[in-house]
Amino acid sequence: MNLDRPHFSQPSLPALLLLALGQWVSAGAAQASSDVRGEAFAYTSPNGIQERCVMLARMPGATYRPQGEAQERRLCAIDFHQPTHALCPKLFSTSPGTLVYDLSAGPYARRPADFEREVCSTGHVVTTEAVGGAISYKMSVNTRETSATFANSSLIYYHFARYFDAAVHVPPAVLRSIDKQVHLERVARRGESVSATRPPLKMLHAGWTAVVRAEQDPASYQPTDELFTPDRKQVYGVLLHPEGRRYGDEVNGPRQSGWGDGQSRDFQQTVPFIALASDQPLAEAISQGLAQGHASSAIPTEVRAEQVAFWVRELIDVTLLDYLFSQQDRIGNIDYLPHWVWVEGGRMRQLPATGGKPPAEIAARSPRLIKRTELGDNDAGVRLTYANYTQRTGMLERIRHYHPHTYRQLMRLDADFAAGGTLHAHVRSTFGLSAAEFERIAANVKSAAAILRASCRAGRLRFDADPEAYLRDGRVQAATLDCDNR
Repeated sequence: MNLDRPHFSQPSLPALLLLALGQWVSAGAAQASSDVRGEAFAYTSPNGIQERCVMLARMPGATYRPQGEAQERRLCAIDFHQPTHALCPKLFSTSPGTLVYDLSAGPYARRPADFEREVCSTGHVVTTEAVGGAISYKMSVNTRETSATFANSSLIYYHFARYFDAAVHVPPAVLRSIDKQVHLERVARRGESVSATRPPLKMLHAGWTAVVRAEQDPASYQPTDELFTPDRKQVYGVLLHPEGRRYGDEVNGPRQSGWGDGQSRDFQQTVPFIALASDQPLAEAISQGLAQGHASSAIPTEVRAEQVAFWVRELIDVTLLDYLFSQQDRIGNIDYLPHWVWVEGGRMRQLPATGGKPPAEIAARSPRLIKRTELGDNDAGVRLTYANYTQRTGMLERIRHYHPHTYRQLMRLDADFAAGGTLHAHVRSTFGLSAAEFERIAANVKSAAAILRASCRAGRLRFDADPEAYLRDGRVQAATLDCDNR
């Protein structure tokens, strides 16, 4: 979990020739593992260990955008062992991770050893000493003393977000292995040493201690395949570029009722969730949410009805993905990036915002400043030990507004899984999941589809979660769907 994750900036593409193997790596391990399927790229460590980066196979029926696939290739272009990159231990929050810095230019250009010695121990993400901030590399670390992280979860979130063509942004993620001895010497030992001197980092120190112990003796970490490749000479994790700023109470909720069930119920008293759960048409639901939002939600005065319309659409994705993958640490970990949105030619346009004043080229179009939701922290899902708080607190049962495409895709997924079809085979063979983890996801798919289908058949579900139409017209005409998706 990254409880206080900083902003990460986009790295540049290193001048590196990729060795594309063009191979498809099979899956089918007995427990969660690095045994994923996709396009693999090879690297060799100074110790002669053959590492790999894998862009996972495309999910049937998913919508992949060129910029996302380009980001995956940029991530897989990073060679940890070239002087163009430095590796630092993460020294904030509660879970161990590695910050990967581009040193192709700047004051430490091609001097990773100096950077790691002089900069890594500062404990925060640096922006001036390297090119474009940091990339996050997270491995699975789950012990009694540590925070919970599960690398495979970030992979499955990214690809399912593309399957549902989610309005919420989930960053591209690729699998990456690294020589465990290199990671031990360059990252883990420094992480353990520095965190030991900082009492607020007690849980993070326990995580780094577990990583050091495991990299010295892989058998000491169980299940071993969750952290190590089959040769036991490499650890594996995910590379991704999470962005965004943390929402306050207005979306994450006040979190006054304790972790887990309590804060998940607090979340259901926020303005956007009240609107999502309202029986009224979208415009009236938004008004109800603004009127009845939790008194402790500290609603910013600048929140407009248009903003709530976007939040309603995005919370549909958040709640569905978290339900399917048993996410136990969502509340408090929902982020955003500001965008300018406007209507032009009857269609919504948007542009990332860098300040409170719109660029001159769009100012005449009366753009609105809207927060668009980012889900960059997705590493506490899928694993069987994690609690499904979205399910436990009945979020899907309360939903009264939905997006037609999301509903159709869920019903298609449910039917395919029931028939053992192509999506069933893809999910089972692509993400390195154990049989039990896959079966839990399959059960969640069946359950989620049954809940929403029942709401649809009972006439409780309005297919009007269309913020673009709301922005354009101030109201939304609900779509009519066949609840059984025939």
